Amino acid sequence: MKGTATVVKHTGSHYLLTELPGWNLFPAVLRGKVRLKGSTATNPVAVGDLVDYELDEAGEGDSMAAITSIHPRRNYVIRKSTNLSRQNHIIAANVDQAVIITSLMFPEIKLPFLDRILVTCEVYNVPAIIVLNKVDMYRDAAKEEVDAFKAIYESAGYRVIETSTKTGEGIDELRAICRDKVTLFSGESGVGKSSMIKAIDPSLEPRTGEISDVHLQGKHTTTFYEMYRFSVPDGGTGYIVDTPGIRGFGLVDLKKEEIALYFPEMLRASEDCRFSPCTHTHEPGCAVKRAVEEGTITPERYSSYLGMLEDEGKYR
Repeated sequence: MKGTATVVKHTGSHYLLTELPGWNLFPAVLRGKVRLKGSTATNPVAVGDLVDYELDEAGEGDSMAAITSIHPRRNYVIRKSTNLSRQNHIIAANVDQAVIITSLMFPEIKLPFLDRILVTCEVYNVPAIIVLNKVDMYRDAAKEEVDAFKAIYESAGYRVIETSTKTGEGIDELRAICRDKVTLFSGESGVGKSSMIKAIDPSLEPRTGEISDVHLQGKHTTTFYEMYRFSVPDGGTGYIVDTPGIRGFGLVDLKKEEIALYFPEMLRASEDCRFSPCTHTHEPGCAVKRAVEEGTITPERYSSYLGMLEDEGKYR
């Protein structure tokens, strides 16, 4: 028996598949010959991949399917290890959008980390939405910081949604955004990804964790990648890919001169640069530097860009 299915979970060398939009999960393993030649990825098959499989003729009970080939991906999100190795990891494939979950505090946000994820989404054609979670914990005490964060990313062209899984704020809006789509949920450890999934559909049981009081850093709880199917009250559905909390995010296959192309606000401004290409660092007549001086490009985003230029050589 042969067929085509979507990978919805993988743990080590074992996978769960289903033929979407159905949700009849069955186990599978990867045949060695499927491994991609010359690939440095730690996972040749990712959640969201469309694969061909073969099943024992009996096709019943505990029969194990074998993944025989991987269909071309329409997009994916990938990160490189930041330990200076050359390995990279595909976080998810064939997604309609990415929801990047952040929190200003508990854990404290790192804008360069967020910007690396956003750049990667731009590179691989994955629309990104930013969720500012846990606003019930700090909005009143840090309203200026909340407004400043939103201004940074809304001026860059991103949608920012304020949420709280405790009060329910923003959950209906996020659920509507994810409906009828495959959505990647990503972000640093401890920002509340798993709690957000459960808030969207209380029947789901993703693992949740706590924050370390010592370093205000999230503890890893999700140790594998998994797709969930959620339901909405009127009978609609959607799919969410939950990922382990990420502490480092190295860019993959991106040259220095290309980085600015994936900052939407810098790309718009660069059309008026005197020189092309322009690194937006020292050239006279640079429209990007002028936009930073005038405030139409925020110094935080420009600083992230400069950091990526400096770090680019470390990850290649």
